[in-house]
Amino acid sequence: MLDAITLLAIFDPAGIMAKFFEADAMTVYLLVLGFMIVESSFIPFPSEVIVPPAAYLACTSHEVDIYLVVGVATLGAIIGALINYFLSVWIGRPIVYAFANSRLGHACLIDEAKVRKAEDYFDRHGAISTFIGRLIPAVRQLISIPAGLARMNIGKFVLFTGLGALVWNAVLATLGWWLGRMVPRDQLYAQVEKYNDYLTYFGLALGLVCVCIIIWNAFKPAGKGSVK
Repeated sequence: MLDAITLLAIFDPAGIMAKFFEADAMTVYLLVLGFMIVESSFIPFPSEVIVPPAAYLACTSHEVDIYLVVGVATLGAIIGALINYFLSVWIGRPIVYAFANSRLGHACLIDEAKVRKAEDYFDRHGAISTFIGRLIPAVRQLISIPAGLARMNIGKFVLFTGLGALVWNAVLATLGWWLGRMVPRDQLYAQVEKYNDYLTYFGLALGLVCVCIIIWNAFKPAGKGSVK
């Protein structure tokens, strides 16, 4: 049953919303958890069609709890992000270093020292990148990869991934709850699609802020006590 729903979700996002309305409360939580794990790992799937319908049900039904929806969605996002993180640690990092030590890597002006420097930088400044990256569509699935390559502190990674996912899921849940007071079920998908553009712009704006912060940290003037 869940396998069929998974395939349906990948090829028919509107169909998965309909499945939420046919499920009991426990199944709703399991669907949110499962799909958020998928959405945050290596198989991109829009959380915009996962959290809002669950929040919609929380608004229109007393069987589903809005706080549990956000909590379960955030837990799923963390689990999915950890999958990417450890895949990058175990598989991606050796590949990156092999490339850095190859002739092609050297031809591209990349060497092991530069890769290590990049890893050290992400370890120092990656927290804000991890947090903001969770808010940007198409980036939230990828932000765990450089964190894994840099072997970012796992506790810090989970903390900032969780905070970013919590903010994003709260925004989506608020949208679903608000739509629960405004539109009938058969119009939910169309309305989520309508507001999804605004959510994308919001995430991209935060992403720009993140890039500016990273650039500033990389090129800010040295302190007075620095050696010239």
